[in-house]
Amino acid sequence: MSFSSFLRLALAAVVACAQVSVALAASGRLTIESGGVKRTAYVVEHARLKRTLRPTIIVLHGRNGGALWARRDLGLDEALRSRSVVSVYPDAIDGRWNVSEPGGDRDLKFIDDLVAKLIADGISDRHRVFIVGSDVGGILAMRLGCRDARAYAGIAALIALMPATDAASCKPARPIPFLLLAGTADPRAPFSGGKADLAEFKDEMVSADATIAPFAQAAGCSGGRNVAEARDRDKNDGSRVQIEVLQGCKAPVELVKVDGGGHTLPGRPRAGDRGQPVGARNNDVNTTQIVLDFFRRAGGA
Repeated sequence: MSFSSFLRLALAAVVACAQVSVALAASGRLTIESGGVKRTAYVVEHARLKRTLRPTIIVLHGRNGGALWARRDLGLDEALRSRSVVSVYPDAIDGRWNVSEPGGDRDLKFIDDLVAKLIADGISDRHRVFIVGSDVGGILAMRLGCRDARAYAGIAALIALMPATDAASCKPARPIPFLLLAGTADPRAPFSGGKADLAEFKDEMVSADATIAPFAQAAGCSGGRNVAEARDRDKNDGSRVQIEVLQGCKAPVELVKVDGGGHTLPGRPRAGDRGQPVGARNNDVNTTQIVLDFFRRAGGA
C-alpha cells in the first residue's frame, strides 16, 4: 500500500471515529413554541449510530427544578450511555410546574407539543414514548397518563401521589404500564393520603393504593399482588423496599413501597430535597435501574 493510500484510510478512520463519538453524545437545548410561549427542553441522544426512530424517556423534574436538576437527580444518562434511547428533560416556567393553579393545562400542552416535535423531527418512536416524573413532576406525569394514555408507552411516578381531584376523574383510555414509587414515611406526599406539602401543591392527595387504582382498573388487574422484598443491603438506612406487582393485568402495574422511606429517591445521592430534611433515604435499590427495568418490560425502552 502506498503512503498516500494509507493516509487516506487513516483520515477516513479518524472521521468515522469522530462521527461515532458525536453520535454517542449528541445533546443540546431544544426550543419550541407552545401556547404562544417559548418553552425549552434538554435532549440527549444516546448511541445514535444511524437515523432511526428510538424509544424516548421524558423526565419531569421536581420542586423548584429544571432540566439540569433532573439529569443530576435521576442519573438516567449514566445508565443509558451505551443504549439507543433518547432522554428528554423539559423545563417548567420559572422552575415550577403549574399543577394546582387555574390554567395548569399549559404544561400538559407543552409536553404534548414537545412529543409531537420529537416525532416530527424523526427522533422519537411514537409507540415508545415513556414519562417519568418525581415530586410535582410525578403529578404531571400521572395527569398525562390519565388524560391521554394512548400517547404513551408507560408512566412512572416517583415520590408523588395523585391529587384527590385527579383520582375522581382519572380514567385511562387503555391499559397503560404504570409504576409508583412511594415512601411510607414521606412527610410531603403522605403514603396513606392527606395534605401534600410540595412547593407547587398543598392540597389533598389520595393514598398510594388509590393512586394506582385507576391504572389497575384500566389494565383489568385481578386484584391479587405478588410481593417481593428487596435485599437489605444497607441495614442502617432505616428503611426496606417491597415491590408489589399487581396480577392479571393487561399492562404491568407496580408499586415500589419504601417502608420507612421519606421524600427521597432510593439509591440516589439527592432526591429533590435541596438540603432540607425529608426523611430516610433507602440504599438497598437504585431508582434509576428500577425505572429502566420497568420501561423495558413495558415496551422496550
